[in-house]
Amino acid sequence: MVSAWIRASIRSIGEISWKKNTGIQWMDMAGGKTRPGFQFPHVSRTEPASLLLRASMSVVSMPSAVPPWALATIVLVSGLLVFSCCFCLCRKRCRRRMGKKSQAQAQVHLQEVKELGRSYIDKVQPEVEELEPTLSGPGQQVAEKNELGRLQYSLDYDFQSGQLLVGILQAQGLAALDLGGSSDPYVRVYLLPDKRRRHETKVHRQTLNPHFGETFAFKVPYVELGGRILVMAVYDFDRFSRNDAIGEVRVAMSSVDLGRPVLSWRELQATPREEEKLGDICFSLRYVPTAGKLTVIVLEAKNLKKMDVGGLSDPYVKVHLLQGGKKVRKKKTTIKKNTLNPYYNEAFSFEVPCDQVQKVQVELTVLDYDKLGKNEAIGRVAVGAAVGGAGLRHWADMLANPRRPIAQWHSLRPPDRVRPLPVP
Repeated sequence: MVSAWIRASIRSIGEISWKKNTGIQWMDMAGGKTRPGFQFPHVSRTEPASLLLRASMSVVSMPSAVPPWALATIVLVSGLLVFSCCFCLCRKRCRRRMGKKSQAQAQVHLQEVKELGRSYIDKVQPEVEELEPTLSGPGQQVAEKNELGRLQYSLDYDFQSGQLLVGILQAQGLAALDLGGSSDPYVRVYLLPDKRRRHETKVHRQTLNPHFGETFAFKVPYVELGGRILVMAVYDFDRFSRNDAIGEVRVAMSSVDLGRPVLSWRELQATPREEEKLGDICFSLRYVPTAGKLTVIVLEAKNLKKMDVGGLSDPYVKVHLLQGGKKVRKKKTTIKKNTLNPYYNEAFSFEVPCDQVQKVQVELTVLDYDKLGKNEAIGRVAVGAAVGGAGLRHWADMLANPRRPIAQWHSLRPPDRVRPLPVP
């Protein structure tokens, strides 16, 4: 198209007058006048083809001239486009790298938390206060026949360290309290009248003849042992319902000669009822290590203690996050009027970094709302690495199953009970 336009332009212009050393001019054939045209370097008359080519280039360059501002705009837009493309490519590549890095970190956190939870499972047993020392079902029928089983234990006193060493060796012929004809026994050991200083063996699954082989130490001056009573109580652990007491052995320390080690078998006796029932609470725990988020869902409570004159209560639950024995966060549920079996299903979230999960505890306190007076505490329960018992088991199950909500029932403890010691 350009060549045709050039040829047509040349034919319509006229003839070219040659001037030596000065260039050329356009000749108007109709008017006979010359018009100044584009100046070319001196060329010979014998080079018409070269001259024609140069004239064509000059004619083409006239209408295609671009203003400087347009050239600058084009260059600027082109540069921005190139920069945008490079920026998008670099950002995409960085996102891929960060995604792989965060995924690897998430896998590391999940694995660490799972291993931490598994390490707790073998160390935890249910809380003593959460057990109702009653016998029901098959265990009650066996108790009437006085066939609860027997327990072998050992006693020794270390005069140098001032410690009483209690060995829980084995049990035989325990009562079957589960529907499958077996039990999941463990032994709780403490010295009356101090029930807070206690020890518990591991749970042995589905056996009526467990071998414990565990020894516990009580630091008690020898002169004070005469007024103490050693209690070794055997329980059947059940995670989803109330734990049943199989039986217990009580030894008056005043009747024991600790001058030499004692090894003995004793028949289990029925466990007496000791504490007033305060009620049970069900809640779930969920921990996401990658986000450092701990979620507590208060589900429901049942059989709460009657606090009002009319025989009911107005219960609500306070949830505290403790670190170093101090309350750092507090949240509470709504108030449920005139009920002893409230249903909440309310969730609360706390920020707990992965490196702090072993140093915190969660405490739930059930209170009775009083519009005119002070709100009274019905009972409380705590979970965490320093709690022990069912609270530690629930915490360990949560850590062993990250990102999954783990629900469990807990029996309320007296509200004036000493809180767990802070984790160092």
